Amino acid sequence: MRLAGVAVGLVAAGSCAYTTSTALLPSHLKSVAVPVFENGTTEYTLEQDVTDAVIARFVADNHLKVVDERSANAVIKGRITTYRNAVFGFSQAAQAQEYRVTLGASVTFKDLVKNRELWSEPEILKTANYYVVNTPGDSARTELDGRKRAIAKLAEEIVARSVEGW
Repeated sequence: MRLAGVAVGLVAAGSCAYTTSTALLPSHLKSVAVPVFENGTTEYTLEQDVTDAVIARFVADNHLKVVDERSANAVIKGRITTYRNAVFGFSQAAQAQEYRVTLGASVTFKDLVKNRELWSEPEILKTANYYVVNTPGDSARTELDGRKRAIAKLAEEIVARSVEGW
């Protein structure tokens, strides 16, 4: 019994030792600014939704503190270039049942301390499919659901590229 307690203690202690590394980020980068993305589409509020998602992802990631641009060591600037919602799948009765939201953005990550671009991508494309009919194990969704999922994927990609390497 005592041996089991020691084994559990060692496993618990070992799991506490795991941390994510910021080794790929230059050591002088501690904060990031995320100004509102430009919106090159006709989708209302898309720029705010994307900006909010990127900020929330940086906060959850916790490698860089989100601050205003004057206080930041780095900045993420972006422009939404693409938004499409298109039929992706049909039923046997030729009714649209699956759609795909495609979201694209041009993004730049700049080191403001050393005044250099760390990475830039002319168009990061992310997609999310959704069904407008009930499917096994899932209920019907809307374009807004697909849009939110595509935005979340885009925010995840932007933060990953920024903190994991470029």
